[in-house]
Amino acid sequence: MENTFKIPQLLLRFALGITFLTPVLDRLGILGEPGIGNIEWGNWENFIKYTTTLMPIFDRPMVNIMGMVATISEMTVGVCLILGLKTKYSALGAALITFTFIVFMTISLGIQKPINYGVFTASAASLLLSFVPKYSWSLDNLLNKKKEN
Repeated sequence: MENTFKIPQLLLRFALGITFLTPVLDRLGILGEPGIGNIEWGNWENFIKYTTTLMPIFDRPMVNIMGMVATISEMTVGVCLILGLKTKYSALGAALITFTFIVFMTISLGIQKPINYGVFTASAASLLLSFVPKYSWSLDNLLNKKKEN
């Protein structure tokens, strides 16, 4: 059976990967200063302040840890999705991360915020990507071909 998901899975991997990496670059201050253009945080401190609003039940040291865990997870998932490395697991990780965001954002800010930020869409798209049977144009595919030879 022909793999009809070649281009859609590639585009979805790239879109999701960029969606995860851009906020990481923002919170690390790489995209610019706070308040300029579409910069949401512009630095780590502003990101942690925002994260504190999402997690009011945690004290500041725990929020710092959760912020680091989220950042490392988003960076790892984003890079893996773009490269097509462990794509099924990266996509499942992306779905779990975004579902966690949905829960915290909804509890703290209401249902409209995760809708406005497209978190439901990213979560569903990640889950869908995890069910694609073969990831063409990926490191997974390249590594599988090497194993077969």
